[in-house]
Amino acid sequence: SVSNVGHNNKKVVDAVCAQAHEYLHLMVYGEFVQSPQVKYAQKLNEILPEGLDSIYFVNSGSEAVEAALKLAKRHTKRTQLISFRNAYHGSSHGALSMMGNEYFKNSFRPLLPDVYNIEFDNVEDLQFISEKTAAVIIEPIQGEGGFRIPTNDFLKKLRSRCDEVGAILIFDEIQTGFGRTGKMFASQKYGVTPDILIMAKAMGGGMPLGGLASSRSLMNDFKTNPVLGHITTFGGHPVCCAAGLAAVEFLQENHLVEKIDEKSDIFYKLLKDNKNIIEIRRVGLLLAVEFGTKELCDAVCKKAFTEGLLTESFLFCESAMRIAPPLIVTNEQIVDICQKINKVINAVCDK
Repeated sequence: SVSNVGHNNKKVVDAVCAQAHEYLHLMVYGEFVQSPQVKYAQKLNEILPEGLDSIYFVNSGSEAVEAALKLAKRHTKRTQLISFRNAYHGSSHGALSMMGNEYFKNSFRPLLPDVYNIEFDNVEDLQFISEKTAAVIIEPIQGEGGFRIPTNDFLKKLRSRCDEVGAILIFDEIQTGFGRTGKMFASQKYGVTPDILIMAKAMGGGMPLGGLASSRSLMNDFKTNPVLGHITTFGGHPVCCAAGLAAVEFLQENHLVEKIDEKSDIFYKLLKDNKNIIEIRRVGLLLAVEFGTKELCDAVCKKAFTEGLLTESFLFCESAMRIAPPLIVTNEQIVDICQKINKVINAVCDK
């Protein structure tokens, strides 16, 4: 989900080269106004959900998660944090604390205190969000959980519950952002605007870049008590911001986002009749092909490599194979990909 505009995209590469000839790093982020940061922030303001009009650039998704958690605790003056089982938010201490899988956390305890996991897409579990809760962080579509999709207006009900108790709602759109779901951001697809939206992966057009967006009034809490509530040396690096801006412009100029659902439909139509596939979960160009067992999925992924296909299973769903191609993939390429996937599956299953 990094290479939404493909590999070695000429517009992105040209932007990187042009900015590299101007200047690289200047000083710690915020010391000087730098045009790549300003221009990219303006572009993000155009494509983000209304109300998320303040951007803080960092280096990665994990760092954006850390900053978002800090901002929520600073604003609410509360300590309780809630995430979801099978959630993945990164590997730094705070982000790892929010992970919804004990196997990956246990060796690094103690982690952040007052953290709780609830069940994704379970309305009854929303009762655990209370006046003690500083923030709830959620992937609108669970990534490493196997592309799990919310149903029955779950995200709207989550938004309502957070409003009711005064908790900050954080959307982790690190995988779902920048067109992959058929909208620029999944929050727009579901009609729910979080208090904080986290971005990374495709944000830099292949360069390392992350960020969080919120209202200006919320982001201003980083200015006082203490000053410099969050700081980063390389966040918003000018070369990375130039690359990210070029990538978003490329998406817009080529109307790629508007074509995502059509491309998703082609994948589905060409794979759904394979008798060895149990289920296909999908939103846009996030597709999970469910086989039912880890052994079968591993065998398919391994053999797919011999056909020139790069894929893998999910950290918390080892029985499903992910399909997440660059958004520039053509309809003709999708047909070829699906022919190869079906060939691989049938070869593995017919042994």
